[in-house]
Amino acid sequence: MQHNWSRYLRLIIAGLAGTTLVGWYFGYPLYGLLAGLMAYLWWTLGQARHLYKWLANPSATGEPPKSIGLWGDIFDNLHKLHQGHLLTQDRLRARINRVQESTNAMRDGVIMTDARGAMEWWNGSAEYLLGFRRSTDQGQYIHNLIRTPAFKAYFDARDYREPLEIHSPARPHIHLQIQISLFGDDDRLIVAKDVTRLYQLEQMRRDFVGNVSHEMRTPLTVISGYLETLVDHGDELPPKWRRAINTMAAQSSRMEALITDLILLSKIETGEHTGDDALTDVEHLINQICHDARALSGDRNHKILVEVTDHRLLRGDESQLRSAFSNLIFNAVKYTPANGSIEVSWSTNRDGAHLRVKDTGIGIDPVHIPRLTERFYRADPSRHKDTGGTGLGLAIVKHVLINHDGNLEIRSKVGEGSEFICHFPRERLVERVPETNDS
Repeated sequence: MQHNWSRYLRLIIAGLAGTTLVGWYFGYPLYGLLAGLMAYLWWTLGQARHLYKWLANPSATGEPPKSIGLWGDIFDNLHKLHQGHLLTQDRLRARINRVQESTNAMRDGVIMTDARGAMEWWNGSAEYLLGFRRSTDQGQYIHNLIRTPAFKAYFDARDYREPLEIHSPARPHIHLQIQISLFGDDDRLIVAKDVTRLYQLEQMRRDFVGNVSHEMRTPLTVISGYLETLVDHGDELPPKWRRAINTMAAQSSRMEALITDLILLSKIETGEHTGDDALTDVEHLINQICHDARALSGDRNHKILVEVTDHRLLRGDESQLRSAFSNLIFNAVKYTPANGSIEVSWSTNRDGAHLRVKDTGIGIDPVHIPRLTERFYRADPSRHKDTGGTGLGLAIVKHVLINHDGNLEIRSKVGEGSEFICHFPRERLVERVPETNDS
């Protein structure tokens, strides 16, 4: 390229020198030089005009303008760049089409929006699941089309660690799971998955457990009543029947406890609670439960320490909170050896409110911790049998905390005891109203 430029420069100088010599021959060398410059300028303007027209529509003729010298090389190089650009564009378009075709083949709805929620692209499944229309919805804000307050709050919260479940705005019988991912300049990739079948199966499971538990409660109550009567009159029974009656009574009590927990868990899961806006005196509640825990401890002489550093009220269902707190505190009593200590504390910080139940019990292998809140999961089946638990206590705790926007944290090591922490958001704390003489 440097060699060509030097050659073009020499040709221009030679041409101007020639016109100058012609002018000198006629006695006007300056006019000859000016005539050469004017001719070169006129030719350059003509080539620039050809370049302008070609750049305005390079695909009209497909070929660059014909020229020689420097302008010829400029036209040829620009044509090569244009052809390379077209090839790159074709490859990108082919890839985009392939991605769109593969995305359209998905059963899940896929939507792309900008940071404000303006819809840029969506696949065919999104049209079916959410009722979008390409003719009218392009550029619309997605929260104007999915008019569910929970979705608007989820979209704006920017906390997409857990998916959101809603009903389809276009087909209410379809239950959707929404997952949002951030990309680019705060743009959103929204995936809507049809989980109607899973939702129905889960609902059937809940209904089955709830209905069966209620149906079993009545006959079991009758059986337990007769067994209690037999136990009370055990002295009148033959000795060989006494042990059998006592064993049957104990197992009947365990079944009653299991059914009670199943019914409670079913109510909590289905949201059958009306006291969510009530105010709970946590300090009073903890003191009541710890009083019962001392009675449960009996002659094992557990040292139960209570510490409350915040006296504000907690907004929530007191019956559910009682179930959750008593499960944690009673478990600490059951699984802590005699003369052990149990610490129960209620405190707050900038993150919210926290109930801590710490014991000096046998501890739990960390491998079991992720599954402890599953129904009927047993870290130690033999221990479960000895203590007479139902295996539903921590599942109840988890769902109570979910209903109260909280979460459960478990810390434990074998032989070093366990610590269970219930975290509640700060928004659920309410200041006490000072008591007056009139009240």
